[in-house]
Order: sequence, then structure tokens, then C-alpha cells
Amino acid sequence: MRSSRKTGSSKLVKKWNKEEILQQVIQHGQISRADIAKQTQLSRPCVSALVEEMIQDGLLQEVGMGDSRGGRKPILLEYNYQAYAIVGAVFEGSALEMAVADLKGEFLARYRKRLAQPADGERVIEDLAAGLDRLLAESSLPRDRLLGIGVGLPGVTQRGSGTVSFAPSTGWMGSPIRQTIEERLEVPVIIDNDVNMMTLGESVRGVGVGYSNVVYIYVGTGIGSGIILDGQLYRGSRDAAGEIGYMLIGPVHSRRDGAYGVFETHYSVPGVKAQAKAFLSDLQEGSSIIETLIGQARQDNREAARLLDDVYRHWAYAMANIVSVLNPELLILSGEMVHIDEKGVKQIREWLTEWVPVVPRMEKARLGEEAGLIGAVHSVLEAFPSTKLLDK
Repeated sequence: MRSSRKTGSSKLVKKWNKEEILQQVIQHGQISRADIAKQTQLSRPCVSALVEEMIQDGLLQEVGMGDSRGGRKPILLEYNYQAYAIVGAVFEGSALEMAVADLKGEFLARYRKRLAQPADGERVIEDLAAGLDRLLAESSLPRDRLLGIGVGLPGVTQRGSGTVSFAPSTGWMGSPIRQTIEERLEVPVIIDNDVNMMTLGESVRGVGVGYSNVVYIYVGTGIGSGIILDGQLYRGSRDAAGEIGYMLIGPVHSRRDGAYGVFETHYSVPGVKAQAKAFLSDLQEGSSIIETLIGQARQDNREAARLLDDVYRHWAYAMANIVSVLNPELLILSGEMVHIDEKGVKQIREWLTEWVPVVPRMEKARLGEEAGLIGAVHSVLEAFPSTKLLDK
């Protein structure tokens, strides 16, 4: 509780007072004008006048009557979580996932599009623009009520400069991608690595809730990880922390400029599929390669069993390296790793127990494709907290 400030311009004091009122409403969920005055030590006429302005601006709404304390029942106020909307978008491999959400982060509409391969950066931005138009139409939202869009991108993503310094799958090498997207969509943009967005999502709403030191491992078109240390997403000195696809795990080759790393070359989804094609001729597009190998191994396909063991072992090598350096409480397995069966998880745990002194808890990701979208929306909510809406 803070008392009304007596210094500064009247406009600034008014804004401060509105911030205090907004914080009280969000904190309590529903609250009366009288209780706001009591909590903030602002006068009742001041609270009433400012509340009316905030109702007119769409930030607050009246939601019914509260309990009487001897007089008339008070009218309760509530934060209007539909005042503005946020869009989250994540590119991963061959798909674009998008969602529009309210200020609580609840999804109002979803959009998914398969992307042409190989991916083209300019085409991807046009797909993003088309997806935004579709979401706004489906949710009946005017563009001026859109607070911003969080975009998860593959590669080494510099949030501060708005560039992607390394992205083999799209060709965005050093390009000012945030500025380009903002100019095309005409909305504020927050960019981050796609796996970082997924990590945020699982941390705020998935299996990572309640953990302060987490490593999220994703296997898809590439291999990456998101790192949370002491409750904060760790990005490294040049935003390249977690790029475990470049670990020297597997046959080492001379990497050309723009090429994938050693680990992901051999043990990402395309890498494993390339090895499986030597003995499996009918791999289905879009199917899980791990589920396919498990099925074949159960039918006594020795080549499938051998490859499956090799993949699990090399994924476990990466986990052992991560655990040795970061000592996380929790490893979250995501992407293709969610298809590991109980036998495979047990085997990986046994290897880790042999190799490292402290084995963390290991869980499969819970949110699936929603993880990145939830993280992308959360990144915008962090960048545009509720009090900033008073400036709009």
C-alpha cells in the first residue's frame, strides 16, 4: 500500500494513481471503489473519477454487486482482460503455429500452416501476415486493439538488436528481422529463439511450474535447448546459450557456413530419418520416427532396434553434458523426445546414473505445440505489463 504522491506534475501524479488503482483491481480480482480508496489512501472522489476514465478506456468494467457492510451493496470492478489482445507465433521446421490471446493469456483463436520446404524467409513473413489477418477476422478483433506479437524463430536470435545472426533453415543471417516483421504487420514485435519460447511456455503453465533451474531439450528439424537458471531464462553473452545442436556428438564433420551442427545433423528428426531409410522404405510423412522405430523393434527388426538404441544413447550423451555443467533440477524432453517409450526413458535414466553424480528429474513436455505459443504470448505480457496500457 502506498500513499498518494504529492510531487511531480499533475499529469504524472494522475498516471501514478491510475497505476495503483489498476494494480489493486488485478491483485484482488474484483474490488469496490471504496476498498480501492482504503487500500491506496486516495480520496473516494479521486478514485471514482479515475475509475470512470479507466472504464471509458476499456481497462476496467463493472461486474455486479458485492456484499453489503451495513449500507448499499457496492459495485464491484474487474480488470477487462479483453481490452487488448496479443498474438503468439512460432516457426519450427515445416510449420507455423499462431494464436491470438487475451490479457490473461487465454487463447481466443488458433491458426496452423504447413510451410513450403525448403523454408524461404520472405515467404514465411507473408505466411505470418496472412495468419494474423485470419486470426483477427476469426476473433473479430480490430487491429488497433492488438498490443503486440511474440515470434519464436529458429536460430540464434538477438532480442536486443532484433536480428537473427544464424538460422540455416530460413536464411535469416544477420537480417533485421524484427524491424521487417513490424513494418509488414504494423504491430510491435518481440522476437526470441523458438525453443526459448517453448521453455517459457512449459515453465509458466506446464511441467516446469515450480522449478527454478530447468533445461528444456527439443528435438525437431534441429536440436536446441532452453535454459532457466534461478528462475530466469539464460541466453548467454550473445543470445546463443542452449544451441546444443552444435555439440560434438556423433561423427564429426567440417561444418560449412550456414550448415547445421554435428549433433543435430545426425540425431535431429531429419538426421534419424536419413539413417532409417537404409532399412525402412515406407516412412510416412509427418509420422514419428521414434514411434516407427519402436514398432519395428518390437517386431524383431534388428536394424531398427540398433538405430533406436544409438539414438537414445546419443541423446543421453547430450543430457549428461548438460547435467554436468548446469546441474538442473529438471530436464524437460520435448519434440520427438515425447515419443520415447517407458523402456527407453528407463534406459536413459540408467545411463545417466552411470555417467553423472546427480541425475535430475526427467519429464516429458506437457503442452505440446501450445508451449511455444504460450511462451510467445507470455513474452509480450512481460514486455507490455498492464500499467503500460495506461500510456495507450
